[in-house]
This record gives sequence, structure tokens and C-alpha cells, in this order.
Amino acid sequence: MAEKAPATKRATAGAGKAAPVAKAVRAKAKAKAPKIPYTAEEVAEIFRRFAVQRAHPTSELEHVNTFTLLVAVVLSAQMTDAGVNRATRGLFARASTPEAMAALGEDEIREAIKTVGFFRTKAKNVQRLSEILRDEHGGQVPRDRAALEALPGVGRKTANVIMNTAFGEETLAVDTHILRIGNRIKIAPGKTPEAVEQGFLKIIPEGFLRHAHHWLILHGRFVCKARKPDCAVCIIADLCKADEKWCGTPAPLVALPDAPPGPQPLPPGAKRPGG
Repeated sequence: MAEKAPATKRATAGAGKAAPVAKAVRAKAKAKAPKIPYTAEEVAEIFRRFAVQRAHPTSELEHVNTFTLLVAVVLSAQMTDAGVNRATRGLFARASTPEAMAALGEDEIREAIKTVGFFRTKAKNVQRLSEILRDEHGGQVPRDRAALEALPGVGRKTANVIMNTAFGEETLAVDTHILRIGNRIKIAPGKTPEAVEQGFLKIIPEGFLRHAHHWLILHGRFVCKARKPDCAVCIIADLCKADEKWCGTPAPLVALPDAPPGPQPLPPGAKRPGG
């Protein structure tokens, strides 16, 4: 998950109210309808199927609380979630709070995450953000965007992930998978993550934004893959407008079991990418 060096809250697709900021963004976005080859009914059907397939999706980054989720996301820049998980299992067993992580120290953090890309910079960021959370936030991860983005190694994407996954806010973090899907299937085209984010915010129906981030990431990771989409296991193959689409028959819509943070269940016939 690209970023500047950087207990899941369960809810159904229609549960909860949008945060005031999210409502304002969506109201503004709706004022100018995007030009995409999908009707509003088709978009709604796409997200309805995602909701049926994964009622309670969550992050594939293993974590035990909001703080460890934050650390895992910071470490995930230019890394696979599987690679981050291998590094953080031992780290989180030793330090799962800002106080414990700060006490562990940068050298120990660096040694624990040395298999992670840019581990030196990330160790410094983790050490410093732990100290800031301990000293300035009472050991708690703030849910305020500005406070989150003020932490070392945390940018808009990481803040969106934390606000959505930990606090249930209706935000949409755009990673490489969502950026690809938005452009490939022409549903939210844009040259930048911010443009794709705004494109999705304009079209995602009310009640579906809460889980859209994880639905889209997991769809991109397991089905609409970078090198070649696996259209045979795609539940929206009949609705998809991608030029690369090679099968127009949708895969059976099967409800997948809920899983805790970490590896999520695969759609029938899909294969987990190497991590």
C-alpha cells in the first residue's frame, strides 16, 4: 500500500451514519455527476453484490487494536500485507501500545522490521509516532484527520484507512488496487489516487461507502489482478466495462465467511497471490 514511508469495528453495509465531513464531500460530489459508462442502477448492483459476497470485510493487515493497525499501515508502504504481517507478529507480541513501542526503542524496532522495505525510515517513524501518541494523545490514536496526518509516516491514505477500519468513518483510501480498478473498469477514472477517490465518492450509493475500501481492495487483490483480471471468478463480470474483460458471465454470488484481521477468505476458484 503506497504511502509516504510509512479492534476492527464491525458493521453491515447499511449500518451507521456518515460523518459530517463525509456527508459534505458526498453532497458536493453529487453536484457534478461523473461521465462513466455505468448507470446508477448498475453501480448500485455492483456494490450490492460486493456486500452480499463480504458482509463484514476487514484489513488483511494483522492487528490487535487501533495502534497496531496504524503501525501496520505505516509499515505497508511499498510492501505486501503478507510481508508486513510476517514482520509485525513478533513486534506486536513485544509492543502493542504506544508506551511499549516507544520504550522498545528505534534500534529494536528496526531489527524487528528489517525484512520490510525502507525499514530504517519506517522504524524511525514508528518510534516517533509512538512517542507523540504517548505524550500528546494520552496513548490513544486520534480519529481526527488533521491529528492523524500530523504523525510521522502518515498521509491521507493512511489516515483514511484508520478512520474507516478503526473508527467506522465513511472514508475511501485509494491504494494501487483501487486505483487500477477505478481506471480499468472505467467506473472512477483518474490519474491520481485523489482523483479516483473523488470519482468513487460521487457514485457509491448511500449505505455502501463504509465497506467500499475493503471490497475494492480485495476484489483487486484476488480477482481484478494487475497482470490479468481473473474474469471467470468475478461476480460483476456481466456489468464490467473493462477492455481487458475476457468473460462476461458472472461467477456465482456466494456469501463468504467473516474473518478477523489478516488473510481474508477467497472467492470460489480464486487464487491468493504470492506474498
